[in-house]
Amino acid sequence: MTRLVFMGSDPIALPLLEALAGRIGGPEIVALYTQPDRPSGRGQQVRPNPVKLWAMARGIEVLQPDRLDETERLKLESIRPDLILVMAYGHLLRQSWLDTPPRGIYNLHTSLLPEYRGASPIQATVLEGDVEGGVTLMKMVARLDAGPVVDLERVRLDPLETAATLEAKLAAACVPLVQRNLDSIGQGIVVLRPQDDSRATFTRRLRKADGVLDFSASAEMLARRINGLFPWPGVNIKMGDLSIRCGLAEALPEAGGDPPGRVLGFDAAGLRVATGSGVLRIRRLQRPGGRMLEATEFARGFPIPEGTLFDSQAMPVLVGNEPLRA
Repeated sequence: MTRLVFMGSDPIALPLLEALAGRIGGPEIVALYTQPDRPSGRGQQVRPNPVKLWAMARGIEVLQPDRLDETERLKLESIRPDLILVMAYGHLLRQSWLDTPPRGIYNLHTSLLPEYRGASPIQATVLEGDVEGGVTLMKMVARLDAGPVVDLERVRLDPLETAATLEAKLAAACVPLVQRNLDSIGQGIVVLRPQDDSRATFTRRLRKADGVLDFSASAEMLARRINGLFPWPGVNIKMGDLSIRCGLAEALPEAGGDPPGRVLGFDAAGLRVATGSGVLRIRRLQRPGGRMLEATEFARGFPIPEGTLFDSQAMPVLVGNEPLRA
């Protein structure tokens, strides 16, 4: 039976871990690497992440090194993994680590590589208005997300897709992708296809400052930004000193001469705002200290007068043809 080490720190990996644990004939998950426990939530209490809790509940050894140095690599070697599977781990692996398991290290990346290498491929898929996304299973190399590809699993995006809903689809898509390729990887007979580096695009790690809108942009671009950055870092619109969070939006192909950022009023589906091209309809809103509400419910407790002018802010670039810095 294949001895498998899994490396991951995000709940997106849980459907795959469940499938691997229940797979007849293995593999045997002999250890799980994940990020150290960190403060989280409003109380900033130190809590284990869901991947660690999953492993602990099944008696799987959990390792949480801060640094992947040679001492830690020797610990890995002592575990004697045949292969390693990585998804959303949060550490870069040096060549010495890549060379440790005899069958190699394979990564699940949530885009159709070579598109959207880097830290935020799910958000980028929504931001760029793609109708299709997916997960790539690739063999890891020392360059970021540049390894040869084993296989892809594709998913379709809905018109009102957000990063949160797409993440759920991609988490499920990992299961058939790995199931149909695991045996050939474990046997060392997998076929690898090099990526076309000339087609590569890049993303970067997101930050709170990315969650802003420039209303002189098109309604379509603004809607994709709101949806692509939900739930984190989230997009906020400024009304004086007040910051209102947006949860879901769509573009309406309406023409008008109103200045960008001017509130046109609420309709049955959301808050309508003028933009540089078309009308932005924001369907979900959240005021400070409140919860995310459908726009019509939000308006009953927090009306925004027609004619209000929202502030515009320059929107940082999130996807590029060259590696980006945060």
